[in-house]
Amino acid sequence: MSKPQTHAFQTEISQLLDLMINSLYSQKEIFLRELISNSSDAIDKRRFEALTDASLLNDEEELAVTITTDADNKTLTISDNGIGMSYDEVIENIGTIARSGTKKFVEAVKNSNKDQTDVSLIGQFGVGFYSVFMVADRVSVLTRKAGTDSATLWESDGKGEFTISEADKPTIGTSITLHLRDEETEYLEDYRLKHIIHTYSEHISLPIKMLGAAPLDDEGKPIEDGEREFETVNSGTALWARPKNEITEEEYQSFYQGLSYDMQAPLSTLHHKVEGNMEYTSLLFIPSKAPFDMWNRDNKKGIKLYVRRVFIMDDAEHLMPNYLRFVKGVIDSQDLPLNVSREILQGDRDIQKIKSSSVKRILDELTKLAKNETEKYQGFWNEFGQVIKEGVVEDHANKDKITSLLRFASTHNSDDEQNVSLEQYISRMQDDQDAIYYITGESYKAVKGSPHLEMFTKKGVEVLLLTDPVDEWLVNSLGEIQEKSLKSVAKGDLSMSEEEKQAQEAKKEELSSVTDKLQEVLSEWVKEVRLTNRLTESPACLVADENDPGANLERIMKAMGQDAPSSKPILEINPEHALIKQLDASNDSFADWAQVLFDQAALSEGAQIKDPANYVKLVNKLLVA
Repeated sequence: MSKPQTHAFQTEISQLLDLMINSLYSQKEIFLRELISNSSDAIDKRRFEALTDASLLNDEEELAVTITTDADNKTLTISDNGIGMSYDEVIENIGTIARSGTKKFVEAVKNSNKDQTDVSLIGQFGVGFYSVFMVADRVSVLTRKAGTDSATLWESDGKGEFTISEADKPTIGTSITLHLRDEETEYLEDYRLKHIIHTYSEHISLPIKMLGAAPLDDEGKPIEDGEREFETVNSGTALWARPKNEITEEEYQSFYQGLSYDMQAPLSTLHHKVEGNMEYTSLLFIPSKAPFDMWNRDNKKGIKLYVRRVFIMDDAEHLMPNYLRFVKGVIDSQDLPLNVSREILQGDRDIQKIKSSSVKRILDELTKLAKNETEKYQGFWNEFGQVIKEGVVEDHANKDKITSLLRFASTHNSDDEQNVSLEQYISRMQDDQDAIYYITGESYKAVKGSPHLEMFTKKGVEVLLLTDPVDEWLVNSLGEIQEKSLKSVAKGDLSMSEEEKQAQEAKKEELSSVTDKLQEVLSEWVKEVRLTNRLTESPACLVADENDPGANLERIMKAMGQDAPSSKPILEINPEHALIKQLDASNDSFADWAQVLFDQAALSEGAQIKDPANYVKLVNKLLVA
C-alpha cells in the first residue's frame, strides 16, 4: 500500500474554510442534509450505471444511507453503498472546491452580516461538503468505487492541508466520519439527528437507517450490551410523488394537517405532475378557514420547496404571490439544483414558470367553485376575501381573473354579506346608468346609513358598500369593468337631468346668501359650499373633490402611521330640508349653526369631529335659544 500523500489547499480555500468555521453560525445542521443528499445521488448513480453493467449491483443488496455515532470518540459517520469514488475522483471532487466560485464565495461571506449569513451560500457556490467543518475539527472520507477492489482514504482538519492514500474497504460506497468539536456533541444525540432528518430528508426515496433502542428484558428494562438493530428513520415516501388515483382523501387530509397544523379538512386539494422541458410536482391545498397569522404579510412560509424529494426551504414568497399566502403545499422540482438559494430563486426562470402555473391552478379552482358551488365559494370568500382583493392591486397579469372572483355587499341586499359579483351588479344596472356606484367607509353600519345613499335609494340605483381597508386601493386599481367605470357616491358631482339642473339653478340663486356665508364661516374646514342633488332626508353632507383621497382613505392612512394628503371636503347642502330653509345669513347665531351643520355632516359618515366638547356646547346653546 502506498504512503499517504499530503496536499496543501489553495490560499483562497484555506480562507474559505476558516470563514465557514468562524462566520457561518446559523443553521449548522444543514451539513447533515448536504451529506445525505450526496449519498442519495451516489446511490442513484450506482442504480443508473447498473442498467448497463449488471455486475455493479446485487439484486439482494439494500441500498441505504446509514448513520452511526460513537460517543466515546465523539464521531458521527454517514455511510452509503452508492457508486463510490476512485483515487482520482476523490482528488477531483473533494480535493478541489468550487474552482470558479471560491473567490466570490469568500467575498460574499466577508461582506455579509455575521448573524444573518444565509448558509445556502455554501450550496450556491458548490462547496456543500465543506459545511462539515462547521461542526467537526477533523473529517475522513473512506470510499470504494463500484466495480473496483481498491479504496481511498481522504482526511483533513479543514485548515491548510489534506492527506489522501490507498486504503482497505470491504464494501462498495462511501463513509464520511466527522470528529466533532467539543461544543458540537449535540449531533451525537439520536433525537437531534432524527429531527434534522425529518426536517430535510424525510421524503428521500431510499431508507436512512440508525441504530434503534436497546432490546428490553422481561421486566421492560434495557439489556446491557444488548444488540441494537438498524431501523429506518425516514418515511422514504413522498405522498405527492404517488399517482393521484392511488391516494385517498384521508391520506391527503392527513398530509395537509401535518403540513399546516390545521385540523379542518382543506377546501380544495390540487395535485399536479408536470412533465416535459421542466419536470416538477405540486401538491397545493386551499384551506377552509383562515389561519391566525394570515394578516402577517412578512410571514413568507407556506409552500415547501423540494428538489428530488430533498427539502430545500419553506418559502412562499418566491413560489406564491402575497395575496395567496394562505395556500399551503409542496413543490418538488426535478430540474433545480440541490444548492438552490433564495438569491437564485429570485431570478430563476423555472421558478417563475412554476409560480405562474401554480397561481393559475389556484385561480382556476376558485373560479370553478364560484361558478358551480356558490355556497362553498361564499364560505371561502368570507374567510379570505380581503386578501384576494390585494391581488387586483399586486398581480396585473391575473387582474381580470381575480376581478371575476370579487364579492361585495350592496344596497341590493338586506344584510352585510359580501355576495354580489361585479357581473351581477352590471346585469342589474338601469338602462341609463353609465357607472358602477360604490361607497367606502369603516363599517357596514356607517356606509349603510350614509346620507350619500339617499338619492340612489330613491331612484333604485344599486350601490356597492365597501368596508375593507384594502377597498380604497382596490377601486383605484380596477379601472373599467365591461366598459363601465367605478364612481364613488361621495366624490365629485353626480349627473343630473336637464330638469334637475334647472331646478337647482333656481335654488342656487335663492340661497346664494346662505352658501356664501357658510363658505365664509367654514373656510378653514371646507373647500366649497354648494347645493346638492344627492340628499333627500339629510340637511348636509361632506363630499370629496373628484381627485382628492376622501375622508375614509385619510383615516386609514393615519391609522397606519402614514401621512395622508391634506385636502378639504366640499360641504353640500340640501335646499329642500327645513333646517336649510330656516338659515338666515344675517342671524347672530349663523356661525354656530354653520359649525353644527358641518360637524353633523362629518358624524353622519362615521368621521371623528375635531372638538366634540364644543359641538355639544353649541347644540345645547341652540336648543335653548
